[in-house]
Amino acid sequence: MSGTPGWSVTVTDLARFVPSAATVEGEPGNVAVVGLPANFLSSAKTETIPGTVLGRSLTIRFTPVNYAFDYGDGHRRDSAGPGTAWDANGQAQFTPTSTSHVYKEAGRYTVSVAVTYAADIDLGSGWIPIRGTLNGPPASQEIRVVQAHTALVLGTCHERPSAPGC
Repeated sequence: MSGTPGWSVTVTDLARFVPSAATVEGEPGNVAVVGLPANFLSSAKTETIPGTVLGRSLTIRFTPVNYAFDYGDGHRRDSAGPGTAWDANGQAQFTPTSTSHVYKEAGRYTVSVAVTYAADIDLGSGWIPIRGTLNGPPASQEIRVVQAHTALVLGTCHERPSAPGC
């Protein structure tokens, strides 16, 4: 950014201010079922941070422009958005979303999301975009993936105590 004689700021000058409080969460409850979509969400959002850069007080606005989800099993996905909870989308659990993933094997996986931010600064007279982007530190969460088995039954074990499986 230039325009002020003898003063300019680059995205590198803003790196120490990049937001670091993002989290990642898996639905439902950080548990997934083999063969069914697990939904993932990041808490990263636009943040405004005051600071001093090159001796000048300013306000920095960091806006997420990419969410790089790593599902911990060798699969990754970039998303323009942080993901949305199933209920907020009006979707049933275990339905695909733009940030969901289907695991093929049971186990424990560390899911992470790295957020890329665009930056704007305000010196007091409006927002000025800064060329380039910055990566925030990745957030991670352990996900437990389980195998589920279903069975058709005629009544409950209380109603039919001698039925198979009771």
